[in-house]
Amino acid sequence: MRIYKTKDYDEMSRTAANIISAQVILKPESLLGLATGSSPIGVYDQLVEWYKKGDLDFSKVTTVNLDEYKGLPKENEQSYYYFMHEYLFDKVNINVENTYLPDGMNMDSEAEACRYEDLLASLGQVDLQLLGLGHNGHIGFNEPGDVFEKATHCVDLKESTIEANKRFFASADDVPRQAYSMGIGTILKSKKLLVVVSGEGKAEALKNSICGPVTPHVPGSILQFHPDVTIVADEAALSKVPEEYLK
Repeated sequence: MRIYKTKDYDEMSRTAANIISAQVILKPESLLGLATGSSPIGVYDQLVEWYKKGDLDFSKVTTVNLDEYKGLPKENEQSYYYFMHEYLFDKVNINVENTYLPDGMNMDSEAEACRYEDLLASLGQVDLQLLGLGHNGHIGFNEPGDVFEKATHCVDLKESTIEANKRFFASADDVPRQAYSMGIGTILKSKKLLVVVSGEGKAEALKNSICGPVTPHVPGSILQFHPDVTIVADEAALSKVPEEYLK
């Protein structure tokens, strides 16, 4: 596990974007796993900026997303389909036919979970998976629980997650109660994991993920078992991690 300590969110975003851009430059046909939420926005902004300068080419890249709210149509501004197009897909030269997300409008949870897991298997191993970390330690929408979910599944969102996400909606009542998410087992199949974490509010979750016991009650702790993990976090997010872990 490599940990890069950055001054702030902007430096975190640039550092993570550098790692993704190197992946795309070295392997133009990379299969990238992408994340949503506030943490990766700065990463996508930086990638778009470099694309506009002519430094990056996404024409051969394929992407798969971690998750999607269940019950939100693609046109909904809070759907992750909409998010990805707003912040990345519509701003670079990626072939949208090579971008994949769970179908939030498939109300058959088992069928959709199986469909997306089969799709992921057909595309092959993800070269680099971008991840955020929730306030409760979740990765993707894998919430704290009694077991690590292996495969893509439908998640009942915790109240803490709904509370954290309500700022994106008119009210907490509008936040979907379920989402489709890659499972922990699916995420761990990726060759490389790149985790971006910012802010003091994530400090406890990051400390528990890096330093604590590996437990499904802190889903991010499973990162300790992956052979190639890079964490890029700002000073505030790393404020509770002992110095010996940062060397």
